[in-house]
This record gives sequence, C-alpha cells and structure tokens, in this order.
Amino acid sequence: MTDIQLTPDVVATPGVPAARPKLPAAFHRLWAASAVSSLGDGVYLAALPLLAATLTHDPMALGLVSSAALLPWLFFGLIGGALVDRWDRRRTMWVTDLLRAVLLAIPALAAVLHLLSIQLLVGIALLLGVGQIFFDSAGSAYLPQLLGRDLELLEQANSRQMGARTVAADFAGPPAGSALFALAGSLPFGLDALSFLASSLLIRTLPVQPPAERKPQGPSLWAEAKAGAVFLFKDKVLLGLALRPAIGNVAFVGADAVLVLFARQMLHLGDFAYGVLLAAQAVGGLAGAALAGRLGRLLGTGGALTATALLEAVALGGVGLSGDPYLAGLALALLGAAMAATMVLAPSVSQALIPLELAGRVGASRRLLAIGAAPIGALIGGGLANGFGLRAPFLVGGLLLASTALFSVTLTSNKRIEAALAAAAGE
Repeated sequence: MTDIQLTPDVVATPGVPAARPKLPAAFHRLWAASAVSSLGDGVYLAALPLLAATLTHDPMALGLVSSAALLPWLFFGLIGGALVDRWDRRRTMWVTDLLRAVLLAIPALAAVLHLLSIQLLVGIALLLGVGQIFFDSAGSAYLPQLLGRDLELLEQANSRQMGARTVAADFAGPPAGSALFALAGSLPFGLDALSFLASSLLIRTLPVQPPAERKPQGPSLWAEAKAGAVFLFKDKVLLGLALRPAIGNVAFVGADAVLVLFARQMLHLGDFAYGVLLAAQAVGGLAGAALAGRLGRLLGTGGALTATALLEAVALGGVGLSGDPYLAGLALALLGAAMAATMVLAPSVSQALIPLELAGRVGASRRLLAIGAAPIGALIGGGLANGFGLRAPFLVGGLLLASTALFSVTLTSNKRIEAALAAAAGE
C-alpha cells in the first residue's frame, strides 16, 4: 500500500535546511482513532463516579469502582504484553476496541432496564482494564513498526496523539460526560461504546505490517513475559526512561490526592474555580506536547529530559508554596507543559530503541512500573498531608522530581541516547 511509505524523497538544496520527514497517511487514521477513543474515555471517566454515586455512598465501594480498571495491570500486565508480541498488533487493537464497545453497551442497557449494581460496574471496569492492557501494549508496538522506529517521526506522532488526548479527554470529554449523565445515566456509556466502535473501524483500515521476527525466550508464556522485564532492566537507557514516569507518578499522584483540599483550604477556591485550575494544567499540557520535538532538537533528548525534570520540580514545589490562585494556576500550567513534553520525548526514544519482537513485553513492563507507583504516591501524599499539612505533598513531590534529573544526567544523557540509537539503527 502506498500510504506506508515513511520518508518521501527529498532533494537537498545547499543552504536550505532539510525538510522534516512526513508522517504517513496511515498514521492520521490511527490518530483519529485515538482522538475519538480519548473523547469517549473523558466522557466515561466523568460519568462513572456519578453513576456509582447513585448506587452507593460507601467511599470504599466508590474507590473500588474508580480504581478497578488499573488493577489488571498489576496482575496481568506482563502476560498481556507477551501475548501482544505473539499476535498481530493491528488485529489486536481493532478486536480489543470492538469488544470494549460491546462491554460498554452493557451498563448503558442495564441503566435503561434498572439493573445496575456496583458489582456490575466493578466487573465492567476490570474487563475494560484488561482491554486497555492489550490495546496500549499493541499500540505502542505498532507505532514504531509503522514508522520504521524513526525517532523524529515518533516524536511527531506522539506529540499529535498527546495533543489529541489532552483536548478530547481533558477538555471536551468530562463536561460532555457530566451533561449527558444529567440527561440520562445511560447516555455517556452509549457514547463511549460508539467511540470504541468508531476507533475499531478506523484501525481496521490500517495497513497490515509484516510480523516482527519472534525469538522465543523460554518454554512458557511467563518466561517470555519475564524476558521483556529483563531486557528493560538490563538496558540503562531504557531503565532510566522507565524510572522517570514511575518516580514522577509517586510525586504527581501524591499531590493530586490532596489537590482539591489544597485548592479549597489554602487557595480558597470554589468548585468552578477548581475546574479552571485543572484546565490551566491541561492548557500547559497542550503547549508542552506541541513544543516537545523542538525542545528535543534544541537541547538533545537527554538535555530536554533534564530540563523538564527540573521544571516539573520547580512547578510542583511552586504550587505547594503558593497562596495565590493565579500563581498556582501558572505553576500548574508549567507543570502540565513539562509533563507533556516528557511524555512525548521519553516514549519516542523507547519506541525507537526497543526491538520490534520485544515491543509489547517491554512496553508492558514500562507501564507496570508507572502504574504500580500511582497507589504508592496516593498513600504517601495522604500521609504527608495528615502529618505535616497540605503543602507537604507538593514540596516533597518537588524534591522527588528533582531527583529524576539525576537519571537524565546519568542514564539518559545525550551521549548515551545517541549511542543507543546508533546501536539500534545498526541492528
């Protein structure tokens, strides 16, 4: 198919900078699928706690509904990545989204028939979490396969996907989900089901990629899953790139756990102003995603990751020290920009370095580290707030983020990343 040509011929002209390689047409369909699905996710995440609250006022039950989608990562993430490396990745994505569309139709129908229960919502969330393992692992492996592991193309692609995710899931989705829920409890879930169906149909049109050459790593699926984790921990560059979001999640989730209380008690904000505060972080995220590639070319990827680590540290600490809502909003915008740039640059390098036959397993291992750190961060944040006040999670989080700059300077320096990319290109 003609749309899988990645780097069209470019005639070099003396004194004129070389044209940047263009993303293939197939990527734009993948981007559209991601945007549609992200919109559905934003709708779902806003409506789910509202729906659960109509069924119970038990905080433990509500917390279980909200966290159930993450639990499969802890118990099934590595195995899911190994299965993705055995299967066709494009097919895995569109079949998974089709099944998720069917799953989301169940609570929509149950709401109409008055058959909803907390147990049903938890079960649906768990199954959706399993689906997310398959889809995310397959998607992170398919993208470098589609783009030939070209770092510049991967940065462009991840930047556009991050921007679409921010707009759809953070801006458009939550208010749409709340508004639809106010009309009828089944509407948000029906819309999310349609978004997964649309995503499935779009992904179904993507070009079939030749299967990556598989090198069996052991006599069992579990042995193959462990091979991905071993590869990650033995590669210093990949390990540094993976530790960054893991430590970051401890800091970010710890601060997020008390942000609403901080906004009300320390910044004296109402509910609407709190929403505006969150929007400031999302606006910063859009800017960071758009500028990530330019920052990487200016400072080198390693230098850019060091800079974003320091900016994250200063911004999160600045929120904790602030007593003015405008300064806190500015700090959150800077935090969102640095986070988004990191989430474009670090995965792009990882995707360019990981061998295609291991992409699902290593990607799943990276996500497991990051997701497993989130509940630890929530516990630490709550404990710090109880023991030392609401500013403490932000200040301690800032120190943790500053420590990640050491990983950038040592494990993911420009020199190390360039050497790793050259070795991967040689392979």
